[in-house]
Amino acid sequence: MPKKETDTGELLNELKKSSDITRFFKRYETNMGTVAFHKYITGLCAQRSILPAHVIEKSGIERTFGHQLFNGRRKPSRDKVIQLAFGFGMDYEETQELLQAAEKNALYPKIKRDAVVIFALFKKMPVIDLQATLSGLQLPLLGEER
Repeated sequence: MPKKETDTGELLNELKKSSDITRFFKRYETNMGTVAFHKYITGLCAQRSILPAHVIEKSGIERTFGHQLFNGRRKPSRDKVIQLAFGFGMDYEETQELLQAAEKNALYPKIKRDAVVIFALFKKMPVIDLQATLSGLQLPLLGEER
């Protein structure tokens, strides 16, 4: 797991003042998203004392694909990252951080589907209930091709 991040505004100010980009990168590498996503989620499992298999099961991701995400053989789509967030039992802020770690777009409440995901996170719904809600509203399910 990366160390506590430097505030974005502070990081921008340091970048403005910096005369050497290489030195800047060395100093702030833990803030630059340099941790591979599979290492990030493996670190989360260790930090939370949970097994990847448990996260995969709770996320509704197919088992083989889920293990490929954890060992770095596959890169996740935005939907798979959201599903992993539900598998980890994350809240809204943690989910936004997970999306950022995966270099995916944040959840945006002005998009109906994202609003349903945000609602489900606030209500601590399991992923299966989120999928049912999406289906009931005739919105694409997580993992469904659009």
